[in-house]
Amino acid sequence: MLIETRPSEILRVEPWGPHAFRVRSAPNGIQDDLPGALLETPPAETRQQGNSLINGRITAELTAGRLRFTHSETGRELLAEKAPHAGHEGPRVHAPLGDGTYRLEQIFDGYDDERVYGLGQHQHGRLDQKGLVLDLIQRNTTTTIPFLFSSRGYGLLWNNPAMGRVELAADATRWVADTAHQIDYWITAGDTPAEIMASYADATGHAPMLPEWASGFFQSKLRYKTQNELLAVARRYKELGLPLAVIVADYFHWERMGDWRFDPEFWPDPEAMVKQLDQLGVKLMVSVWPTSEPGSDTYEQLRADGQLVGSVEGGPLTQSWPAKGQGERFQPSAYVDSFSAGARRKLWSELREHYLDKGIEVFWLDASEPDVVHRKAEQAIYAAGPGKQVGNMYGHVHAQGVYEGMVDAGFDRPLNHTRSAWAGTQRYGIALWSGDIHTTWDALATQVRTGLNVALSGIPWWNSDIGGFHGGDPTDPAYQELMIRWFQFGTFCPIMRLHGVRSPAGPFVAEQTGAPNEVWSFGEQALAIMREHLLIRERLRPYLMNLAEAAHERGEPVLRPLLFDFPNDDRAWTVDDQFMLGPDLLAAPVLAPGLTRRTVYLPPGAEWVELATGDGQGPGTIEVDTPLARIPIFVRAGSFAAARLLKVSIGENPLD
Repeated sequence: MLIETRPSEILRVEPWGPHAFRVRSAPNGIQDDLPGALLETPPAETRQQGNSLINGRITAELTAGRLRFTHSETGRELLAEKAPHAGHEGPRVHAPLGDGTYRLEQIFDGYDDERVYGLGQHQHGRLDQKGLVLDLIQRNTTTTIPFLFSSRGYGLLWNNPAMGRVELAADATRWVADTAHQIDYWITAGDTPAEIMASYADATGHAPMLPEWASGFFQSKLRYKTQNELLAVARRYKELGLPLAVIVADYFHWERMGDWRFDPEFWPDPEAMVKQLDQLGVKLMVSVWPTSEPGSDTYEQLRADGQLVGSVEGGPLTQSWPAKGQGERFQPSAYVDSFSAGARRKLWSELREHYLDKGIEVFWLDASEPDVVHRKAEQAIYAAGPGKQVGNMYGHVHAQGVYEGMVDAGFDRPLNHTRSAWAGTQRYGIALWSGDIHTTWDALATQVRTGLNVALSGIPWWNSDIGGFHGGDPTDPAYQELMIRWFQFGTFCPIMRLHGVRSPAGPFVAEQTGAPNEVWSFGEQALAIMREHLLIRERLRPYLMNLAEAAHERGEPVLRPLLFDFPNDDRAWTVDDQFMLGPDLLAAPVLAPGLTRRTVYLPPGAEWVELATGDGQGPGTIEVDTPLARIPIFVRAGSFAAARLLKVSIGENPLD
């Protein structure tokens, strides 16, 4: 361990797992009980040489208060704190705010050759995020996971759930926490991307093994209004011979926010519904919001027990949402304080009684940022502290409560959807989706890069709403083309889920339901193409389960950029419109209308076979036909993925 004590600061550098260090800095002593993502790790074998500490592949050197991290074998600099200018406070800034907390800054050197990935889920449309400034906040479509994956061979976790920002400038990288107690970060070194991601998983937790049903197709829309409507959709999938693994009951299947049960007027017998779905081989996933409105089953008890999120303005923090019978007159709802263990247990007891005990084993944790305007997010008071200090972890502890409840109920590999996550949330059995995105070609292209950065943030299970969320007329040929291309992309995503509120949708009220959103809703041509891709997905499922093992055991991403499997190929670090699904399948989605050909880059180091033709291709840049019926898919010759998928190209039905 390296420790430096000065009048204005205590700095501690300690090994935290093999090939990694944890660095903490504070003006008045290091605190060990603050919220964070890091787990306890086994002691690492280290050795100290003067002012340097060596831990496997990474060496920390402390000179005159400045930290520098190098590769232990080559001596190459991985990352160094920025040398201060004369009179500057230095690379670690603790500006007191007068309440025992500080505005914190951690400043590192910038590198011209560095590319930056990870950092969660953002809608800026970039893969390499060098040159951007990212707010460290949570909101619908934005998920802050402050883990930076660098092309220089290191990964860095900003282990602080405070609101702030990270500035990825040319001359410096600066992490900022607006109000917190201490600087806290973790850094690891790896000779390959796989080694970096494995270290991160060891430090923050491994994703549970994926349940087999989750590798199939999810059908959803905003929203099925009744039990009979939902069952009719599931039955039609089976009548048409179309694979269906999960169907979703979206929000307002309840009477009031906070009831966490079916409205008996429209869903009279959930237990019988689940049994009928089971006979069809279909799971039911239900939407769960963390909200409770006055007059609901739970509001008064939650408030009396101090288990609602508070506000600096007094009383519970509220946001107005639609309510049944109120039309467009939105009503205030409060939020369950999932930082409170008691509140997590209360929520789980409701979910267990009204859903799990009726056979429902999959939960859709919607609006779990929580979904409030940023001003209110800053005003929140949680059991763990003020929103400005801990708020980015809300979705993390919310997922934790449901996960722990399911494990206690005997589930060894639960998987629940969530719209928010933080560093380490993968250990709580979640699939992240990209929120309420637009129905545009730009949004589709953005999802490719968004998903790739999520993958390098430690979250193996991810998806977007196929077709986008806001709008899209199923009868419009232009939208049908977008839907087909999105469906093709979704076929090769870790989770495949069709969702959205199709036009015309009517006003945003509790009773709202969009236009049809099933695979037969977009015309005969679309249905034929979607059918073929559903069959391809079925062929993929054993391969996906192999990838699930690698994600669970070694922290490998499922969807990933080409750089993960071809790190020695410089071109692979810049390709942002293709992706790998595991090590053996390369996909090149079509991301603009009317395209009948596109360029595809096939990296050296593998023999590639085109799925559509069975012909060998590459390596290098090639031009490929992209008729509406398919996107370019390539598999490694002789691989398991090739053996499964090439049979589809000659018409074998995987359902037989």
